[in-house]
Amino acid sequence: MLKVVKVRLYPNREQKQSLEQSFGNCRFLWNYCLDLMNKTYKETGKGLSGYEVKKQIPQLKKEFEWLKLTYSQCLQQVCLNLGVAFNNFFERRAGYPSFKSKHGKQSIHYPQNVKALDSCLDLPKIGEVKAVIHRLIEGKIKTVTVSKNKCDQYFASVLFEDGKEKPSPSTEGKAIGIDLGLTHFAITSDGSKFDNPRWLAKHEKNLKRKQQQLSRKQKGSSNRNKARSKVARVHNKISRCREDFHHKLSRRIVNENQVIVVEDLAVKNMVKNRCLAKAISQVGWGQFCTLLKYKAEQEGKVYLEVDRFFPSSKTCNVCLNQVASLSLDIRYWTCTNCGTKHDRDINAAINLRDEGLRILTLGTRDKACRQTVRRSNRGRKKSTTTLVSGQEADAVI
Repeated sequence: MLKVVKVRLYPNREQKQSLEQSFGNCRFLWNYCLDLMNKTYKETGKGLSGYEVKKQIPQLKKEFEWLKLTYSQCLQQVCLNLGVAFNNFFERRAGYPSFKSKHGKQSIHYPQNVKALDSCLDLPKIGEVKAVIHRLIEGKIKTVTVSKNKCDQYFASVLFEDGKEKPSPSTEGKAIGIDLGLTHFAITSDGSKFDNPRWLAKHEKNLKRKQQQLSRKQKGSSNRNKARSKVARVHNKISRCREDFHHKLSRRIVNENQVIVVEDLAVKNMVKNRCLAKAISQVGWGQFCTLLKYKAEQEGKVYLEVDRFFPSSKTCNVCLNQVASLSLDIRYWTCTNCGTKHDRDINAAINLRDEGLRILTLGTRDKACRQTVRRSNRGRKKSTTTLVSGQEADAVI
């Protein structure tokens, strides 16, 4: 089974210079090949593949001798990654590949020949770089991606094969439905509510002050670069706090449950609401669902996403009566059919759990509820496409 461990690197001064040179060379090659692909398509009407542009590297090394300072396989991987980026664009999984800037996140990709030692990583043409390896790396190392964020922090993502088989998913155990929200980050079908930490709001005052200082600095000056670094550190703090909260909550949910059911939210469409765009963007639903999915798969548990058009909030979980409309300001409502009083979020979580169990048992999925709903193929891909339609659960508790 493939696993990834992200470790922090602490290179010395010479190693930092070598890494900066490698970042710059790979960035130059990416921009050069992307420009070559664009020009070729405009002139001939045909594009170039990643393997075709890779043939340009020997000639470029003769023209630009400083390209030889970078590990050759890192340069070759740049061309292959560019080809993958175009494939993702044509299959509508991502946008059109863009040119890279030296002011953004920097990274290089080692496809092989990296060794993990006790407290360092041995990188080709860089040497042994000090690293904090907090998780054991067992098995054969496949690839290593070295990156640097805007706070000048270096990281290495190590992909390795641990030699163990991936556990087959089992539905024997506790099932839970999770309704994601803004006031409460997550509401479960058993009645638990987890508050939204609102990390951006907690650091917003400090972020505003740093951004004001940045706006007063002269463009191109050293003081502006220092001020930009301060702004980046605040954003990095917010991102790490959010990620830490998502990791801890997802681990707790996966450990306590066997079947996890959430809603397939169209976040890209939801942020078009100018009143809720900021709140939706800072909460990080997509990242949380991604963590839930891979942790559940590693433990042999079932992660399922219910269709976004399923009326989980408007349906009574007792008698299945569906109300015509239910605005967002109504947090509690009473069913007109059976008289049951509902908490909107808990009711939605229960309906999601029941719908997920129905899908696992019967192996069918509902389509859009009304003909007026126009569905689109764009947006985040469903992470449940690996589940086979018609899959039957042996025993669901």
